[in-house]
Order: sequence, then C-alpha cells, then structure tokens
Amino acid sequence: MAYNLKEIVANKPARFTAGHRMCAGCGAPPVARMIMRALKEEDHAVVANATGCMEVSTCIYPYTSWTTSYIHTAFECAGATCSGVEAAYKAMKRQGKLPEDKHTKFIAFGGDGGTYDIGLQSLSGAMERGHDMTYVCYDNGAYMNTGIQRSSATPRFADTTTSPAGDVVPGKMQSRKDLTEIMASHHLPYVAQTIGVNNFKDLYEKAEKAIYTEGPTFLNVLAPCPRGWGYPTDMLMQINKLAIDTCYWPLYEVVDGKYKITYKPAKKLPIEEFLKPQRRFKHMFKPGNEWMIEAFQEEVDKRWQALLDLEEITNKNNEIGK
Repeated sequence: MAYNLKEIVANKPARFTAGHRMCAGCGAPPVARMIMRALKEEDHAVVANATGCMEVSTCIYPYTSWTTSYIHTAFECAGATCSGVEAAYKAMKRQGKLPEDKHTKFIAFGGDGGTYDIGLQSLSGAMERGHDMTYVCYDNGAYMNTGIQRSSATPRFADTTTSPAGDVVPGKMQSRKDLTEIMASHHLPYVAQTIGVNNFKDLYEKAEKAIYTEGPTFLNVLAPCPRGWGYPTDMLMQINKLAIDTCYWPLYEVVDGKYKITYKPAKKLPIEEFLKPQRRFKHMFKPGNEWMIEAFQEEVDKRWQALLDLEEITNKNNEIGK
C-alpha cells in the first residue's frame, strides 16, 4: 500500500494525543502515537492498557490522552482483557447487535514488566486461543514505573535498584529473555520486532501489518527510558539508532513462520557504542571490567547470527515449497 509517511504524521489524526505526563526523552509516547496512526480512519479501536508507565501517565482521571475506547487493566491481564472484549464483540456481531459496516480493532499495550513477566500467562493464552487482536510490548528494559527494578527484559550487567552494580555483583547477572522468539514459537500469523523514533517507517508498516492481519499478532518495540537507562533526554534518537546499528535490537518480522530482517546496518558497530551513553552500564567501563563488554558483545553477536541463520533457513524452505 502506497503512502507518504510525512503526510501521515502531519495530517492523520492521532488517537494518542498530547497532554500525557510521560517523561521528556521517553521512547513510549511516539511508539503509541505511531501505532495508533496505523489504524484506518474509518475503523474504531479498543485499547487495553496494562498498569505501567503508559497507563499512569496517559489516563489520570478525569483526563486522558486516548481518543478511542480505552480500558485500564491490571499488570497481569492486558492480554485477557483485550481478548475478552474481542470475544464479546464477535458475539454481539453474530447477534446483530452491532452494525455490519462498522469495524473495530483490538490492541493491547503493556510494558516489559507487564508482558515479559507478570502478564506472560494471559498474553500466551490470548495468542494460543487465536483472538483477532494485536499485543504491543513497549520494552524499556525494567519496571520503570515502580522504581527501576530489574525485569526479565533487563539486559545482562545492567544496574537497577534490585540488581545494583557493586564490587561483588556487577549488575544483573542473567541474560535478557527473548520474548519476540517466544511469541514466534506460538506460530502466530505475524510477529515483529521494531523501534520508535529512529525508524518510524519500520514501526508504521509493521503496526499496519499487525493490526490488519487476521488473528493474533504481536509487536515488540524498544522504548528507551531516560531515567532508568541514564541518558540525556535529547539523546532518544541516538540511543535508538545505536541499538539497531550495534544489532542489540534487530528489526525483523516473522510472517507465517518466515523470517525477514528489515534492517541490516551497513557497518555493524561495536556494542560499547550503545552501552557508553547509558549510566546503567558505566561500571562496565572501569578498569578490570573489560570482560563484561566482551561477554555482552559475544551474546549480541550470537543472537544476531542466529537471526541471520533463521532468515536464510526459512527463505530456503519457502523456495523449496514453491
């Protein structure tokens, strides 16, 4: 579908509007705004939003930044809430209680705490049951809303309030969970990993595909947090760019099991370029801690190569099947 991204940003009504209280330099608001712009203007939407930064900052009674139907739900049940509304909508359509010519899309938003951890059960259940809905995780890599505690999305060695970097323990000791791959293992029709401010084209196109693919779909979107990551608020675009140019956060999609990497950096940067601007990793650059950077780089390289291999394998299988 042909479109002009500049015109969309300038002219298409935003269903996530100004007036929210998210922090300056936060990656989540532009993510939500662009995803909601991917909706067709004639379509209605119901948004289920798990407790978290986005919920507490965008829907403070009696004010809201959402111009479409919106449900605040608990940390653990955004997937269940959205799937329940979708099931009720289908039942009402069958009973003739809703007009046939009006279409409603169902979108759930949750942070990494409410998605990778607390809400994983209800998310997995909703995806397995096959509800026609899109789940969006805005991943800022910790429980930022409640005090910057580590989550399973927190990268290894990151300094958080529950994995403080010190002389004995150098930050979080566990590797980051790969939720995008977990969702791909549910054999969904569409799964994608994307990013916000630095690549709106990638985000918009994947959001549109996810929302208008029939069945359960999932988007994992990197949403940096200046407070938790410790970068200057005016560095959001650079942090996003470094995340994809170092391959810390690969951009790719899985369509009916077929992998496609949507951005391959012309020159893959060393991981320290991404780590250096962030306060949560400053201990890694102290003398004697070089091994941490080496271990981090090794893990990024291993995951990037695995993704390249998956793309090659699924493309080959697709050619054989033709």
